[in-house]
Amino acid sequence: MKALRSGRTMAVISLAALALTACGSDDVTGGAPADAASGSSTLSGTLTGAGSSAQNAAMTAWQSGFAASSGADVQYSPDGSGAGRDAFLAEGVQFAGSDAALDDEEYDASKEICGPDGAIDIPVYVSPIAIAFNLPGIDTLDLDAATIASVFRGEVESWDDEAIAAQNEGVELPTTPITVVHRADDSGTTENFTEYLAAAAPEAWTDEADGAWPEALVAENAQGTNGVVSTTTGTDGAITYADASAVGDLGRVSVLVGEEYVPLSADAAGRAVEAATRVAGRSDVDMSLELERDTTESGAYPVVLVSYHVVCSSYADQETVDLVKAFETYVVSAEGQDAAAASAGSAPLPEDIRADAMTAIGSITVGSS
Repeated sequence: MKALRSGRTMAVISLAALALTACGSDDVTGGAPADAASGSSTLSGTLTGAGSSAQNAAMTAWQSGFAASSGADVQYSPDGSGAGRDAFLAEGVQFAGSDAALDDEEYDASKEICGPDGAIDIPVYVSPIAIAFNLPGIDTLDLDAATIASVFRGEVESWDDEAIAAQNEGVELPTTPITVVHRADDSGTTENFTEYLAAAAPEAWTDEADGAWPEALVAENAQGTNGVVSTTTGTDGAITYADASAVGDLGRVSVLVGEEYVPLSADAAGRAVEAATRVAGRSDVDMSLELERDTTESGAYPVVLVSYHVVCSSYADQETVDLVKAFETYVVSAEGQDAAAASAGSAPLPEDIRADAMTAIGSITVGSS
């Protein structure tokens, strides 16, 4: 089935109110069945997923670590968040990776395959979205939200425009034309980025937030995270938005928050996450929240991506339940989060979010849709 995403002005992520118990001794196999004689895990089989390309570096680390600790395998296709959600709702995969939680329409559709409680959005990966550019000799630039919006709308057309120069005194800006590069596919990164623009610069960015780039804004486009980074890297004067782990040596924008320009970092992304609130109308264990994109919190970087694993609240058989619970437990464990940070430079999940994630994972049961 095809589920369409509606425009939203706030990003969805997770925040917990539960206290973390036994956080220092995570069972990274998720309580998988164990051989009575040896105590080793008897978990086996293959779990299938698809979705977020921004998660890909972290996912590679998770696949390797989970296979080593459990003996089971995970197959993941980084086709983009929208494609992953569609595949999940069509029962083509057992979980989706998505840089935005299910919207209301998708959540309702998930009840057809997951039972009356529908799917569960579990945050697994927190990373700043880099506003990345290719200007030889310039590594960083300061920009406010309105200028960023005007650049991506094509209204600021050259790098020496006064709107940019006024915020970057002493920087020798070239007359190079600006080439905007955006995602061609339905992308959670696009949705998070446009949510920031719509909330932080509503007068400059008049389109609704969405996973698809506005059709009226003609620009270069490329498929997936690697595609936009590759196109920007090969084009003098280009600018794009992408998960920070993927942008390599491209220049990066520091974003005006309150009265200071905040460079992207894992810590700054984590500060933005802490101000989130829970989305109403979902199951008790669903972890989708709304981010305050126009925050003035000192040191917060609001152009942040919180990526989820979307799983069913119930599956048809115990083997699938065991695989899903074991893998997701590993992913949100301290070990799994450290593996993602080492591979992708992501911010570890805050302890209260990990507590809620463990509770959500533990609630997955065998049931019928």
